[in-house]
Amino acid sequence: MTETLPADFSHAARVLDKLTELAKLSTMKSGARPFTYVDLFAGIGGFHAMLDHAGGRCVYVSEIDREARQTYMRNWVDPLPAEQQPVINTDITIATPDDGPVDVPDHDVLAAGFPCQPFSKSGYQRGMDEARGTLFWNIARILEERTPAVVLLENVRNLTGPRHRHEWDVIIQTLRELGYRVSSTPSVFSPHFLPPSLGGTPQVRDRVFILGTYVGTERALAETDVPPTVVRGPVAGWDVQDWDAEWILDDDNAIPNVDKYRLTPEETQWIDVWDDLVQRMWSERGVRLPGFPLWADAWIPERGLDPLELDVLPRWKADFLVKNARFYDDHRDIIKAWKKDNPSFAKFPESRRKLEWQAQDTASLWETVMHFRPSGIRAKAPTYLPALVAITQTSIIGSRRRRITPHEAARLQGFGRDFSFGSQRDQASYKQVGNGVAVGAAWHTFRAHVEQNSSDLPKALVRTVLGAPRNPVGDAVLVGPSVANILDAAQVDKAAV
Repeated sequence: MTETLPADFSHAARVLDKLTELAKLSTMKSGARPFTYVDLFAGIGGFHAMLDHAGGRCVYVSEIDREARQTYMRNWVDPLPAEQQPVINTDITIATPDDGPVDVPDHDVLAAGFPCQPFSKSGYQRGMDEARGTLFWNIARILEERTPAVVLLENVRNLTGPRHRHEWDVIIQTLRELGYRVSSTPSVFSPHFLPPSLGGTPQVRDRVFILGTYVGTERALAETDVPPTVVRGPVAGWDVQDWDAEWILDDDNAIPNVDKYRLTPEETQWIDVWDDLVQRMWSERGVRLPGFPLWADAWIPERGLDPLELDVLPRWKADFLVKNARFYDDHRDIIKAWKKDNPSFAKFPESRRKLEWQAQDTASLWETVMHFRPSGIRAKAPTYLPALVAITQTSIIGSRRRRITPHEAARLQGFGRDFSFGSQRDQASYKQVGNGVAVGAAWHTFRAHVEQNSSDLPKALVRTVLGAPRNPVGDAVLVGPSVANILDAAQVDKAAV
């Protein structure tokens, strides 16, 4: 049954969360936790942040990248008393030999953001044997020997696509053979589908979560009609257009060496010139730029297009050229005047003579979130940001005339404002964040799985997970008081949480 939270739930929830936090702090001081977990391919600790919030204690960590491992230890391991620190391993393959015992301690939950690798297709091999030689096989070896109550895996969405259908089938079959009840349907979720009060962050980051409960091989192979843990889409009562990228940003005056994140004069000129076109289109035509990619080098009259040349082009490219030619025909007077008044445009790099406007009715390019991509400049409304991928495409906040900092990028993943990268290079920090697990999305799927499988899980694990505060990201997202009141009053579907 769907239960809707009343408007006055927010205050009561905060009181309950505070009492729960106090109880957790008391438990943490003694070192005792209701459940334990291992964190494989751990990165900088997205799963750790979520599982610690849920009340667990980490007993084993594996991360091969030295800089990521140092960031992980700085934030999650070094602050702990020596007797509470997990075992740190650099290479999971060493701890999971082909023959011999697995050198990983007992645990209740196994979490892993494992890389996707092609599996064998040699016909006679099935299940775990097909995974041999891949890092998923090392995960399977641990599950085989330690049989934790829950397995939680995260991967890119492409894992469920047609190119990796074989790998997906092998993973699901292997987990079932090892005794884990899992769904054949992937659970895909993104942190921007959650409101801030439930751990959401303004980042579109669709990821596949595979969650399994240990029920023994016989039941796992029989109970295959399992629905996905979560359904892709916003939780009931939340509109993703209510996001505001400003909620994860620092005041510029509080950012050390903020000038290194500011746009260069050349980058500023690119935006100024394109924004001039945005303003002319609005003032003279009353319209914003169209949503298809604009390529100034393709602005010729439609009659100048050669039908024979269009026929041999890929359909998408031919369509692109026709749309640009029609745009030119419809607005030739504006475009000619704009080019005449901005002679520097002709000298822009080719990729900067292209613009993709996805900002709908946003009034100015300087009010959007932008990315400088090899395929051109992309602009979108300043609500939520695209997935973090690499430093070359770090989001530019137009209103701030700068890129987001590594710490702001970390908040998009759900890490709090006290998260530290130490003195490492920004490039390493951006990379680590881009490879990370979104804390809020992981928490949402894990909590839902525990609730749905509560009758087959240890009571202590169920009790502590379902009793944990709803928001696992703390101060990563700071919402203004007036907006917070609106969000608190929103009708959020409790069953979707």
